[in-house]
Amino acid sequence: IVKKASLFLSAGLLLSSLLPAQLSVNAIVDGQNPAAVISRHIYGHFSEHLGRCIYDGFWVSDTLQVPKKDRIRLDIVEALKKINIPNLRWPGGCFGDEYHWRDGIGPRKDRPYMVNTNWGGVSEDNSFGTHEFLELCTLLKTEPYISGNVGSGTVEEMAKWVEYLNSDAKSTMTDLRAQNGRKEPWSVKFWGVGNESWGCGGNMTAEFYADQYKRYAVYARNYRNAPLMKVAGGASSSDYNWTEVMMKKVHVNDMWGLSLHHYTIPTGSWGKKGSATAFDEKEYFTTMKNCLYMEELVTRHSTIMDKYDPNKKVALAVDEWGIWTDVEPGTNPGFLYQQNSLRDAIVAATTLNIFNNHSDRVRLANLAQTVNVLQALVLTQGRQFLLTPTYHVFDLFKVHHDAKRLNVAFTSPLYKNGDAKIQALNISASIDSAGVVHISFVNIDPNNKISFRAAIPGVKWTNVTGQILTSAKLTDVNSFDKPENLKIQSFANAKKEGSDLVVELPAKSVVVLELR
Repeated sequence: IVKKASLFLSAGLLLSSLLPAQLSVNAIVDGQNPAAVISRHIYGHFSEHLGRCIYDGFWVSDTLQVPKKDRIRLDIVEALKKINIPNLRWPGGCFGDEYHWRDGIGPRKDRPYMVNTNWGGVSEDNSFGTHEFLELCTLLKTEPYISGNVGSGTVEEMAKWVEYLNSDAKSTMTDLRAQNGRKEPWSVKFWGVGNESWGCGGNMTAEFYADQYKRYAVYARNYRNAPLMKVAGGASSSDYNWTEVMMKKVHVNDMWGLSLHHYTIPTGSWGKKGSATAFDEKEYFTTMKNCLYMEELVTRHSTIMDKYDPNKKVALAVDEWGIWTDVEPGTNPGFLYQQNSLRDAIVAATTLNIFNNHSDRVRLANLAQTVNVLQALVLTQGRQFLLTPTYHVFDLFKVHHDAKRLNVAFTSPLYKNGDAKIQALNISASIDSAGVVHISFVNIDPNNKISFRAAIPGVKWTNVTGQILTSAKLTDVNSFDKPENLKIQSFANAKKEGSDLVVELPAKSVVVLELR
């Protein structure tokens, strides 16, 4: 009998070791003290003249048989309108500091060709320029965010571009705009004064760039109905000195925002970043550890900004972020084309939760990049078109746009890989103008589900509904053969128990709940 009992016990222990473990979390979602608004501009996007993002992405051949206006591809436009993209950054990136805007206006047959020296050495005919970009933004119903050329441009060149865009007075620039088909100004407000000035934007020191910023910013004028929201070029990842110098040397009234660029590299090495689709759990763990580093970056840069700007007038603008892997085999290395897996969706959702939870300082961000480049929302192949898992995260999270943040207090269980460990769960919550609460969860752990229980004082609710994005494997993707392999599905494992919210979160999942 003892031997049989021990055998049953051993079998039971073996079986339990093969089953997913149950991790538990108790939390409080504070509905009594709503915090800073989560700006919709945190959910912005970035489209550089790089690879197939603009040309053969948004802007296609006359002969391609897809719905289009002029040469703007309308299936992409309609998909992005569905997720309410709030702003679109253009023309760079590194490209912005070699872009001379007058090359991209006037009759297209007369526009000069240029070589894109940053990205693949390809020739561009400048057929997509200022008017085409702003028409795209009009179709998208989104705010344009233009990155001006400090690296190879002049103060006059930037000043004239702002005048061309925004002035309603008679001048040579506004006459030229009318001659090119646009009488009324566009009133573009978001304006980047250079890009990555520490690197491809000029290899400047922080002190030199701060002086250049002040000079350029003076002549980037405010015109009627178009006060500029100027974004100064900020730090790369953990360059805290850059932020210190900028905040010390530039008055808080002279910039709307200060940028930060940080990419999640799966291996942590720029030499070999790792595959977008062929990775094991160890590399997934490293990827998520590198992704969660954004929390430290935002916190430490914000702390420096607080010293000089305690009232938080200046936004921290994370206007380049996302996962950066090796390119897909057989594609142009300079085009940065990569597939997009469930792992990438988990990176996107985790990062957006971090931004939401720092909404008092982070008020603009731009995922790199929108179409066919890096962590794209949309991939195209000729007439074919698909939405990536990352697209679906932005669709899920759009409920947070301009809602008030609710603070969530909890202790996350740990996800372990060997001797290393990271937090398995991240959350953000908000309440909208109608009093509806949304809570977004990411369970990073690929092996274990999490049982979550929360009290929500200050919120009256009777009903909870939910949606989920997950898949069988972290490496699962949407392909042109199976474009809907990963998509949003309804989620039923949430309920009201007494006055508490009780949720069972599957492993490797993104879940968004709505409480009414």
